[in-house]
Amino acid sequence: MGKTAFMFPGQGAQYVGMGKDFYDNFSDSRAVFETASRVLGFSMEEICFEENDKINMTEYTQAAMVTASIAILKQVEKAGIKPDVTAGLSLGEYCALITADVMSFEDAIMAVRQRGILMQDTVPLGQGAMAAVLAFDQEKIEKICDETEGIVTIANYNCPGQIVISGETEAVGRASESLKAAGAKRVVPLKVSGPFHSLMLKEAGEKLLDVLEPIVLKDPVIPYVSNTTAEYITNQSEVKALLGRQVYSSVRWQQSVEAMIADGVDTFIEIGPGKTLSGFMRKINRTCKTINIETTADLEKLSNI
Repeated sequence: MGKTAFMFPGQGAQYVGMGKDFYDNFSDSRAVFETASRVLGFSMEEICFEENDKINMTEYTQAAMVTASIAILKQVEKAGIKPDVTAGLSLGEYCALITADVMSFEDAIMAVRQRGILMQDTVPLGQGAMAAVLAFDQEKIEKICDETEGIVTIANYNCPGQIVISGETEAVGRASESLKAAGAKRVVPLKVSGPFHSLMLKEAGEKLLDVLEPIVLKDPVIPYVSNTTAEYITNQSEVKALLGRQVYSSVRWQQSVEAMIADGVDTFIEIGPGKTLSGFMRKINRTCKTINIETTADLEKLSNI
């Protein structure tokens, strides 16, 4: 029998109403939202459930996404499904840390709130950009980024045919033109508030270490896969350093999934808003069983695991 992985989406999957049916139907899921509101000092229910502009502001988005995902996780766990390993895309790595019992929800929610503020404020609006490169060779993308004047690097190795670049606005623009000229099918500018996972955010990553410093971590009860190294992490000693680096390093999501498959994982459960990671899975390995749990109706899918 194969292994099961829980995986958690990152920023960009948020929407008004995420987690609302779990909040309405399950007291332990409701308690997650109530805890987030108490710890952070503002209404998480208002941000997640009522029309507002804050849900798409990085300083609020990150805490809201973690809250909604963990509220959903509560019911997956109650269904008796136990993961052998866990991982999350960028911000989603904090949900993986909670799942692996490395970090408490309260500590994680405080950390991602500060992470969001640092990532939003480090680079002035307009100075950084990101773009998705579709249907083009990874090594050629790396080469063009290296040869482009200014700061531009790969931010996300999402799946075959989808890589995201990030950096200085002008450098991303120059690299985008070079990529199209070299044969990239499409290069799509992303609507983001900063050059995430680029060296422009190194200061934010280093400041995040100060936020993480007082937090007490535990060794994982199950391994989690680091975005930064795409390797299994089985003790807490390197977690904080990796989380600091993650802010300005490439997210090696495809490599992370491949590492889990190599370890015998054949069932992937995406927990949280959207179906982004399930979509990536179809391009990484179609033979693995993949389901997403986003609404209470999706809980029925767990009976087939």
